[in-house]
Amino acid sequence: MPGVPPTRFVFLGPEATFTEQALLTLPAAARGTRTPSRSVPEALDAVRAGEADAALVPLENSVGGAVGITLDELIDGPPLTITREVVIPVEFVLGAREAVPFDRIRNVAAHPQASAQCRGWLRTHLPQAEVVDVLSNSAAAISAAAGEYDAAICAPIGADRYRLSMLAEKISDHPDAVTRFVLVSRPTAPPAATGDDVTSLAIFISHDRVGALLAVLMELAVRGINLTRIESRPTGERLGRYAFFLDCTGHVSDDRLGEALQGLHRVCADVRFLGSYPRHRAVEDDRPVPAPAGLSDVDYADAAEWLARVRTGDLG
Repeated sequence: MPGVPPTRFVFLGPEATFTEQALLTLPAAARGTRTPSRSVPEALDAVRAGEADAALVPLENSVGGAVGITLDELIDGPPLTITREVVIPVEFVLGAREAVPFDRIRNVAAHPQASAQCRGWLRTHLPQAEVVDVLSNSAAAISAAAGEYDAAICAPIGADRYRLSMLAEKISDHPDAVTRFVLVSRPTAPPAATGDDVTSLAIFISHDRVGALLAVLMELAVRGINLTRIESRPTGERLGRYAFFLDCTGHVSDDRLGEALQGLHRVCADVRFLGSYPRHRAVEDDRPVPAPAGLSDVDYADAAEWLARVRTGDLG
């Protein structure tokens, strides 16, 4: 229900990974119940079935790109909507059961994605150590805490949760890497507009229409709507059939974005509204791109008022 905060959260597990770390930044989640799921589909199905109020799942990483399974799940099955985004830095750490010098570390447990993002650091600081693949960052921390491996690459929350001695921090080869997570719930009225919002859509273009994708982009461009992300995913029907995921600035309640959505509904084979929600602001002075002159919300409201007067014969 609108205005009722969620209390039951599910997240892509296991515990003590970046997803749980991101979830704990939300006050309602820190107070509520948090249940790890084995996969993104399982997390989203729990929300669809009413077993959870909301799910936090990864959407994209600044190094690895989009999380395909999340995009696929958002366009398949009963609709869900994004109500919040959370962006956190991906800061891997090296932890061990006890403090040991690097030259005594013979093996390191790590999820393959974690070791790939720390390859350069490992080559420089632990050239003698064998990197052993495990199922998750959490599993790496648990195995090091149990003494199965000399050290582990994990998230800071994992090192803290399993009482590992921190041997090194921020060991990623990409120090500015971040992951974007989204909080997803069953369809309801979007959060109120803040003036700095994101609207996410999945669109399906008419493949037998020349310039179909250009027509989509024009609906946004002519209204001064900033397209911040576009991603294509195969629909699974056959080669050449794609769905396009769009993130654009603005809120569904804005006049100009509302007009754009009506335009997309006219020119697309289908449009799935995925939510309007507050944009994560990395720093306080990270402001949205302003609309060009004549295309602001104020300009649209003024034009609508003028047209209403014209239609009633008020030409004075």
